[in-house]
Amino acid sequence: MRTVYLGLGSNLGARRRNLSAARRRLRQGGVRIRRLSTVIETEPWGVTDQPRFLNQVVEAEWPGTARQLLRLAKEVEREGGRRPSRRWGPRAIDVDILLFGEERVNQRDLVIPHPRIAERPFVIESLRELGLKRVVRS
Repeated sequence: MRTVYLGLGSNLGARRRNLSAARRRLRQGGVRIRRLSTVIETEPWGVTDQPRFLNQVVEAEWPGTARQLLRLAKEVEREGGRRPSRRWGPRAIDVDILLFGEERVNQRDLVIPHPRIAERPFVIESLRELGLKRVVRS
């Protein structure tokens, strides 16, 4: 089992319910959730002409590889109603792999630590809330 940190976000529909459904789907897919940060409402990032987000960080244990976790995250997004749209556009649910143990990955479709952790203060705040004192930079 590896300790992982996932970022969840939603700015369409019943945002709080979307976060809850995503956590349930992650559990069903084999993610063992240990702790949850406070849900924070944030301004959109990247594309600002859209509704505000609810965001949360999840600390969990995962038995598989980073690539397997990415596949599960994408499945959770699809099941949660995420549809292809413009980059950083509105979405019912977003699941980002923030940290995957101490592992570093640098592939076209998967970069860990998440490359924009430092640009999103709510992520740093949430990771610290969960007791992570040192946030790894990519």
